[in-house]
Amino acid sequence: MIQAVKDLMLTAGVTRACQALDLPRSSFYRAQQPVASTETTQDPARGLSPRALTATEKETVREVLNSERFQDQAPREVYATLLDEGRYLCSWRTMYRILAENQEIRERRNHLQHPAYAKPELLATGPNRVWSWDITKLRGPVTWTYYYLYVILDVYSRYVVGWMIAERESEDLAQALIGETCAKQGIQPGQLTLHADNGSAMIAKSVAQLLIDLDVVKSHSRPHVSDDNPFSEAQFKTLKYRPDYPERFASVAEARAWAHAFFAWYNHEHHHMGLGLLTPAVVHQGQAEIVLQKRQRVLDLAYAAHPERFVKHAPVPAALPAAVWINPPKPPSGKELPLQ
Repeated sequence: MIQAVKDLMLTAGVTRACQALDLPRSSFYRAQQPVASTETTQDPARGLSPRALTATEKETVREVLNSERFQDQAPREVYATLLDEGRYLCSWRTMYRILAENQEIRERRNHLQHPAYAKPELLATGPNRVWSWDITKLRGPVTWTYYYLYVILDVYSRYVVGWMIAERESEDLAQALIGETCAKQGIQPGQLTLHADNGSAMIAKSVAQLLIDLDVVKSHSRPHVSDDNPFSEAQFKTLKYRPDYPERFASVAEARAWAHAFFAWYNHEHHHMGLGLLTPAVVHQGQAEIVLQKRQRVLDLAYAAHPERFVKHAPVPAALPAAVWINPPKPPSGKELPLQ
């Protein structure tokens, strides 16, 4: 077939000859290419360009590229630096090829070994033992304007012991709020652990020094772990899901007025599921037992009036958790202890 095309193409040309014989031109051209002999493919030295670097020269290039000086730089940066210093090894494209031959097209320095951060495991068995604090943004009157809400929450009682709204996030404001809240709550040296995430205000040196002066233990969430500060996050969700939470606040004064009403409701009227439907204020102020006894008397009267309505047993009010954990440790069985 190929020979027939050759004969016909002398008078009709390649295109017409291939059409007449129903042969694709690509097949005809491919048939004209010489087939490499087995001897050629098996001889690695045959066909080597005289311009190629020797094995010794290639190794020199690798050593330069992987040296402490150049291990963080791209080959083209290395090439330009050496050229400015009056030294030429090879083109920067050849540098890339040498790295590719050695599977080194990657970051060549030793990768940093990040420390293993310990999981914070905090236990609160009563009010003013463990506090959690955080900052959230409130939308201002126009796009890209915000007010910053600082909130300090007691982990055991969920009581908001301190809050503040400001027009900026600042370590100085955080320091003032923490100091004033500790004084207001009568915190004694060695009594409190203060937990936060890794925001700039939380890890500021001035805040850390204040905690040292107050003899308050500081605790931080692990980097990039979103659920190491669950109680503050849950409180912010409650705040922003209130029916009257506005899309935007017209001014910082309006934001403070709204927050004042919200925290009064949250502390004194909100029956918290994690507290056996007690309010944070009742738990924080040590009145939980009194309220639970009163509830029990009401349930006893209801049971006496209609015992048939309580199938399994006489009703009892939901109990207040004895302790609250941030990241409870895992028991030997591998199952985590309940959060509260």
